[in-house]
Amino acid sequence: GLCLLVLRVFIGVHVFLVSCALPDSVVRRFIVRVMCSVLGLLVRQSDPRLRGAGARVFIANHVTPFDHNVVSLLTSCNTPALSGAPGFICWSRGFMELGVTGSRAELVDSLKEYSAHQGNPPLLLFPEEAATNGRAGLLRFSSWPFSILDEVQPVALQVRRPLVAVSVADSSWITELLWTFFVPFTVYQVRWMPSVPRRADERSEDFALRVQELLAMELGVVSTRITAADRTEHMKRLRHTSRLPFAPGGRPAARPRVPPSLPGGAPEDLQVVAMAQQVKEVLPHVPLEVIRTDLVQTNCVDTTIANLLEGRVPFFPESKEAGDPPAPSTSQAAAASGIQGSVAAPSSKAATKQFAKSPVERHLSLQERKRALYDYARR
Repeated sequence: GLCLLVLRVFIGVHVFLVSCALPDSVVRRFIVRVMCSVLGLLVRQSDPRLRGAGARVFIANHVTPFDHNVVSLLTSCNTPALSGAPGFICWSRGFMELGVTGSRAELVDSLKEYSAHQGNPPLLLFPEEAATNGRAGLLRFSSWPFSILDEVQPVALQVRRPLVAVSVADSSWITELLWTFFVPFTVYQVRWMPSVPRRADERSEDFALRVQELLAMELGVVSTRITAADRTEHMKRLRHTSRLPFAPGGRPAARPRVPPSLPGGAPEDLQVVAMAQQVKEVLPHVPLEVIRTDLVQTNCVDTTIANLLEGRVPFFPESKEAGDPPAPSTSQAAAASGIQGSVAAPSSKAATKQFAKSPVERHLSLQERKRALYDYARR
């Protein structure tokens, strides 16, 4: 991989120089496509007769930072730069600079003016506005790309490569380029779909949703309502969780153990107390001292809950009165009241505080309690 990386860096410089020197034509696209195959970028297409059949706007799903470069190897198209500072880097990556730094309305007006000239190449737009791995689902399409013209042509992109993930969230385009040079090959499958016209009196939001459903069916994935902003917020939370001293599911590298009864008020002890309260809400019949003792060893809420449910940690259940189940905690009661009407009857039955005998029933009950707490926290 390192040998391929070093060799392909030098070849990539030649590919860039050839792309800059030759004008946009069939000859140039053929030469660059052959040279890119040496770099490990293999491009395949299906239904080439549908390619550019009168469409002025291509709509594609977003998988890698180089999707627009791959499509430009097959047909002439331009992708406007939506983020990043204009300049040499933006131009060298193959983006088109419009000089618009204002709102989306100004961008749409500029693209409408660009598309009005028949001599300009078609536009290639990515309504997801963020890259995904393309295996689970499509992000919610933004409506502004569907406000430019009344007819668009969907393009389905699928990317696969051995050993290494195709697209990693929160990684830069330079990192993705180096991994592309490192692995033996990366295969881009481009599937051209028939053009989709706008229906009479159809809003841009409905038009975007309809094209998203068509692309999702073509790719065999789910059409989600998750936006690029939701993805960005999710990545912020993941980065924040990874910086916590006791992140869920993680273990500190080398930290001295702190006894749970230590009255010093250390940060580690406060974290154990906070995690113990979380476990106590899920398993109210388990003594708090047993939970703290196991948390000191595991430093993970999920692991401690699993240990208690599977019987790896012995304890005597707490109860207020004989025959009476423990009362639900305040957060669980609020969560249960917040999801009334949306949870089926088996869920409410499994969410009771009785300790099931079967490990499968205990696991289902735990998962549904956690889901109820998550729903309440989101609200």
